[in-house]
Amino acid sequence: MSAQKLNLLNLSAPRIRLLHLSWLAFFISFVVWFSHAPLMGELREAFDLTAEQVKALLILNVALTIPSRVIIGSLVDRYGPRKVFGLLLILAALPCWAFAMSTTYEQLAITRLMMGFVGAGFVVGIRLIGEWFPAREVGLAEGVYGGWGNFGSAAAAICLPTVALLFGGDDGWRWAIASTGLLAFVYGLVFLWRARNTPEGASYFKPKKAAALEVSSKKDLFFYLAMSLPLYAALLVIVWRLGPGNLELLGQSSQLILGALIVSLAVVQLGQAWRVNREHLREGVQEHDRYQFKQVAILDLAYLVTFGSELAVVSMLPLFFSDTFSLSAVTAGLLASGYAFMNLVARPGGGWVSDKFGRKKSLSIMLCGLMVGYVVMSQISNGWPIALAVIATMCCSFFVQAGEGAVFATVPLIKRRLTGQIAGMVGAYGNAGAVIFLTVLTFVDPGTFFLVIAGSAAVAFAAVQFLDEPRGHIAEVDEDGQVQLIEVS
Repeated sequence: MSAQKLNLLNLSAPRIRLLHLSWLAFFISFVVWFSHAPLMGELREAFDLTAEQVKALLILNVALTIPSRVIIGSLVDRYGPRKVFGLLLILAALPCWAFAMSTTYEQLAITRLMMGFVGAGFVVGIRLIGEWFPAREVGLAEGVYGGWGNFGSAAAAICLPTVALLFGGDDGWRWAIASTGLLAFVYGLVFLWRARNTPEGASYFKPKKAAALEVSSKKDLFFYLAMSLPLYAALLVIVWRLGPGNLELLGQSSQLILGALIVSLAVVQLGQAWRVNREHLREGVQEHDRYQFKQVAILDLAYLVTFGSELAVVSMLPLFFSDTFSLSAVTAGLLASGYAFMNLVARPGGGWVSDKFGRKKSLSIMLCGLMVGYVVMSQISNGWPIALAVIATMCCSFFVQAGEGAVFATVPLIKRRLTGQIAGMVGAYGNAGAVIFLTVLTFVDPGTFFLVIAGSAAVAFAAVQFLDEPRGHIAEVDEDGQVQLIEVS
């Protein structure tokens, strides 16, 4: 079956049922994760938040997802997607409810930080979809999973302000956000009941060591360690921005303690990566078991720009439309949802194009379109017709999300048994990108913010020119020690 003939309505096919079960889990995780964004106006009024406090909440929302995606990637490879995704959704309800019941800004900040871990759910489905779909379909399938799931942020923007109005009163926003936690809790139980890690009779390949990503050479080991450092640097930037002289959420002592904890975590994790790979490389890596880490590094940068910019823009766009065009929260949320709305077609489209025309060429085209789109968005002002601003936003978002689809059409084709960890690192770079871009936003106006993203896309485009097109087969060793060949082209 060719990628373009994939029938998403054929519910009699087990892999199609699994695809729908998975994207809906991801969709709900995004509804919960971004439940605050369309209600930020109400939150600002209820807690008398300053502009700096609002910006701090936006940064906190994506902070914890950086280490969480790396950790979840390892857990998925070790324990399987069914358990990890189901439990993640169930646990997400707890900080969601705590956020809805907050009575002080400090409680809002802590619970919003904790909510960041639900964003790691995306990584789980990448491994799961990769297990159920062949290479000729995996780009489209991953695109449907990511695109329809990412639409959860748009659904939150569309629905939650209205839900808050239906409950009425000053606490309407609390009930709206709490309802998303209930939805996640119930669906987590459904996912544990219905999902399966692999098709019947298939092997679930596991890494020899799940504590760190295995590489194939000493050169790649140093490359891996170097590429890990920016993730911890992004966390340090968050701590710095939240401290004295900036957003003033943390005192100097708290800032120093958190900084020391992040540095300690970096030392422990990098040391673990060194020990795991020193042993792995000492044993010798068979030719059939090798892969190039540069493939992962290039996808890291591409996802930093694509998903990183999406997260940042989704977080700030409702307020941007509200302030630029003097709109109500409901209207601004509806208009801003156009950016995420494109996920329904753009991300599957990017995966489909990647399946049909090649991974490298497709990603290069998407990054070029993204650059142009953000340059156009940088020119939006209150002198624009609102309809034109929305159209420009949706056109830009098409290339952003199609680029995400092209990135994760490639991830499952690098090394099957390491897909969770690779997806975790690539996904973490997406969140690091969000931190970088949202931090930039605290210093500059929205127009300059969009131009910075466009410039970053130019760097990612240059890196993608060094990407090797996946060809032939990759070899994996099952639990019985038998080598199995998996088609990647």
